[in-house]
This record gives sequence, C-alpha cells and structure tokens, in this order.
Amino acid sequence: MNRRAAALIIALALGLGLLVAPLAAQAQPAKVARIGFLGSTPASGYASRVEALREGLRDLGYVEGRNIVIEFRWAEGKYDRLPELAAALVRLKVDVIVTSGTPGTRAAKRATATIPIVMAEIGGDPVASGIFASLARPGGNLTGSTFFSPELSAKRLELLKETVPRITQAGVLVNPDNPARRPLIQAVEIRARLLKVGLRQFEARGPNEFGSAFSAMAKSRVDAIVIQEDAMFNVNARAVANLAAKQRLPSAGGKEYAEAGGLMAYGVNFPEMFRRAAYFIDKILKGAKPGDIPVEEPTKFELVINMKTAKALGLTIPTTLLLRADQVIE
Repeated sequence: MNRRAAALIIALALGLGLLVAPLAAQAQPAKVARIGFLGSTPASGYASRVEALREGLRDLGYVEGRNIVIEFRWAEGKYDRLPELAAALVRLKVDVIVTSGTPGTRAAKRATATIPIVMAEIGGDPVASGIFASLARPGGNLTGSTFFSPELSAKRLELLKETVPRITQAGVLVNPDNPARRPLIQAVEIRARLLKVGLRQFEARGPNEFGSAFSAMAKSRVDAIVIQEDAMFNVNARAVANLAAKQRLPSAGGKEYAEAGGLMAYGVNFPEMFRRAAYFIDKILKGAKPGDIPVEEPTKFELVINMKTAKALGLTIPTTLLLRADQVIE
C-alpha cells in the first residue's frame, strides 16, 4: 500500500468517526429527573394546581415520560400521614421534593436534609417558625414561594366588617393540626381589636368535624366567619360554604372558597404559584443550591365577591368594595 492510499484510508476512518460520534451522542438517553410531590389532600383537590405545575415544567422543556417523572404521594387530608409519605419519597431517591403548605413542608424537611425541597406555597410565618432562615437566603435544602397567610386572614375580617358593619362577634375556623394557625390567630386577634370585634376560634380537622364546629358557632352567636388558609378546607370548600350559608353567616376565605359559594375571598393565585415552582425545580436540576435561591412572595392579591351568595344572605355589597374586586361572581 503506497503512502497516498494509506492517507486516504486514515482520512476516511477519521471522517466516519466524526459522523458516528455525534450519532452515538444523540443515541444516549437524556437523564430522567425524578420529582417527588408531597400532597396533603386527595389528588382531586389539587388538580388545577398540579396541572399548572406541569404546564410550567413543559414551558421549560420538561416532558413527563421523556425527561421527567413525577412521583405523587397524597395524605388524603390526614396530616399525620405526611412523615411516612415524605420518607417514602426519600427512599425513592427523588431529585427534588415539591411540597405545599406548612405541614407538608415540615414533614419533608424532617425527612431529609440533602434532597432539595421546593415549596410551591407555604403560609404562616415560615421564617419565625424556623422553616428557613430568610427570604433572601433560605439556607439548607429549601426554597420556593411563601405568602403571609396571617395578614390575609386579618384582611378577610376587615373586608367582612366593611361589608357588614353590624358585625360585633366574629369566628375563625382553623385546623388544629396545621401549625400555621397560631400566627394566623394572633394576626386576626390584633385586627379584631382594632375593629372593635370580638373573636372566637373554632376547630375542625376534617369534614366529620365541620358540623360540630358550625353548631358551636350558632350557639356562640357569631356574626361572621373567617376561614383559615388550609389545604383541607380548600379541598372541602363547598361543604364549608354550604354550612356557612345554612347558618346565614357572611364568610371569607381563599379564592376557591368564594367560587364554591362563600361570600368573598381575599388571597393569592395558587395555580400561578405552582406554575412558578417549575422555575425553582429547573434551577436546582441545573445545579443551583436551593438554599442560595431566594424565596419569592406573590405581589398580587385577589378580591373575589360572590353576588349570588350576597343576595341569598340579604346583603348589599358596598359599591366601593365591588369596584375593588378582581372578580364578581353573579
């Protein structure tokens, strides 16, 4: 074989190598990220929020079954199951755990100090309660979004008083299994004193306790009721709204509550917060440390008024309030 022929063979081999190498690289399967989702409620109660999370992930190039898998674990409203479900996700060695609410976030944090945790939403005062160090630098293995639910609940009482000035006694419905209730009660008590309104606390852990809670409200002769921002109440919003209507109580809760028949709502857009959770997941999967990613707070709060319920209660909603509403349900 002469030198020219040998050189030609080598050139052909190198050329084939250059062609084969990209093809081989393309054939390598992309790493499939495993996301654990720790839910406090039945899956049906979070359908719109989970779909928003999926949409956010798709916008960033994550497609289930192709490069991402979501492992769901649902506590079905039984918060005492959250620790075991969080531990199950840790055993699966998921890449990220997504949580919702204070009970789920606490359970995930106790289950692992290494797997990143993204809080799709958490209320209360998570800094004061020690869940993370600060908004700017949460530290540890947590990041995500928070909203100050105690202030939202206090604002709900204020809106009820503006709607029904004759209110002198109000109640607040809380889930005693949710540790976020303590700062919430404190904030509502402060606002109640400013409004010169007496305040009573009523507890319910689940639908089986709703009836007794509302019976206690009737005996206490409260004039209105504020609903705690709690996953279990959100899932059972229609049942709570129906009981409030039966007792002819003006009531205020989150957006889902007004849509289910409650008089009014003041709060955040939860599906948007879940969509935003995809941003945190993406940064973590690309190598960012969760403790270095600032926790975000919503900048917009929505006021929703259910006029059908107002008419049923014989209430006239002040024009000033209607003009401020983001949504009026006829």
